[in-house]
Amino acid sequence: MRIGSFSISGCLIAAPMAGVTDRPFRTLCRRLGASFAISEMVSSDPHLRSTEKSRQRVDHVGESEPRWVQIAGADPRQMAEAARRNADAGAQIIDINMGCPAKKVCNRAAGSALLSDESLVERILDAVVAASPVPVTVKIRTGPNPASRNGVRVAAIAERAGVAAIAVHGRSRACAFRGRAEHETVRRIKSAIRIPVIANGDIGCPESARRVLQQSGADALMIGRASQGNPWIFREVSHYLASGEALPGPDAEEVGRILIEHLEALYEFYGPFKGVRIARKHLGWYLKPRAGGTALWRRINRVEETATQLRMAGEFFEADTGHAAPSSGPTKERAA
Repeated sequence: MRIGSFSISGCLIAAPMAGVTDRPFRTLCRRLGASFAISEMVSSDPHLRSTEKSRQRVDHVGESEPRWVQIAGADPRQMAEAARRNADAGAQIIDINMGCPAKKVCNRAAGSALLSDESLVERILDAVVAASPVPVTVKIRTGPNPASRNGVRVAAIAERAGVAAIAVHGRSRACAFRGRAEHETVRRIKSAIRIPVIANGDIGCPESARRVLQQSGADALMIGRASQGNPWIFREVSHYLASGEALPGPDAEEVGRILIEHLEALYEFYGPFKGVRIARKHLGWYLKPRAGGTALWRRINRVEETATQLRMAGEFFEADTGHAAPSSGPTKERAA
């Protein structure tokens, strides 16, 4: 699969997730097998352009290419300007968010709310493709609701506009994340257009990844929530798709190492005050599946010092394995 001049060596993409896919997480996912990792969505609202949150969301220092940035909004001119600005700042692929079901996004008529207005979809796609000096992709859902699945029409609009690839979450806006994703709509989209199609939704293990590929006929897969606290899912899926054999999951010692690396990267990227707080949700995802993990998470959630947070996490995995989860020393993020 190619997107512009970029060729994917595998078929796995880390989905853009607000508050999750920052630079530390993208770097980790790519090191553990993701072919691409897309940034958190960046608002096209010019009033939000210079906020600390926006600046951090477009920070790609040290990341492997391609740098893939998602933009969100409902005004064609603002979206076109956001595409230009992000390309000028180093983005090598621009993704348009037409898939987020969150109320705070949809209440601004952005994200998956756009699917109810195909004319606006067309104006945004035309404007962004015309303005962007780099390839443009779009992420959508199957439609506004199960009774109005217009994904095939929206995909055709995207292809006519010159979009380079389209990702489709197999639920409607109204479904949010409830119920099971259906990939028959993704298959119909794949049959209707020539550009690459990426399937997303309910890919939580290697077996489900193969099933979604078979059901959808998609060119690639996008994994989101299943990677939270489980970034090694990309290597497990990749191995299974290539060999048909299950790759053993990481043992407790490796999970501890990955977690410590992730925590240190968060502290370096955000600074100690913000980093220790952002780390809490990641700790919850890593710890929840492990015996005693939920109890530790309740205690560690009250910690406000990075050294204490690291020590408590390290001691938990040391007790689990008999070996300490080593610190990488001074926090220094590795390139993917």
